[in-house]
Amino acid sequence: MIDIDEKIIVIKDMLGKDIGVSEWIKVDQVSIDKFAELTKDPNFIHIDPVRTKAETPFSGTIAHGFFVLSYAVKFSLDVFKKAEKNSYNLNYGFNKLRFVSPVLSGSEIRGRFKLSKVSKKGANGVLKVYDLTIEIKGSEKPAVFAEWLTLTIYN
Repeated sequence: MIDIDEKIIVIKDMLGKDIGVSEWIKVDQVSIDKFAELTKDPNFIHIDPVRTKAETPFSGTIAHGFFVLSYAVKFSLDVFKKAEKNSYNLNYGFNKLRFVSPVLSGSEIRGRFKLSKVSKKGANGVLKVYDLTIEIKGSEKPAVFAEWLTLTIYN
């Protein structure tokens, strides 16, 4: 039987610390177009580079905020170990989410994780809150900041 309180004590040693940084990934126009089609969001700022350049302050199209956020899973796979034996992880949601800066088509992004909270959830769960910052290569401002909640259930 897993001792949840013991797990939490071990995890709490990581509070306030950087957990890791993912690999860079390029956000290209083909992927942005596919996301626009999939989500039925054909806003010209995402799919029409000529019009976007002419009618907005952007030098080209920008990725949907939710598209950029969707890379959080890929970033977490780069950073976190696989689930322990006899456990599984669930996406539990977000407490805060801000789209800070637009991501231009052709930009590279990566995720940076810091553990901010940990608590017991139910009889066999550990709820963790991570500060997730999605950075844009060459930019001082991030694309996204979020408090991402994950729940690990131990069998």
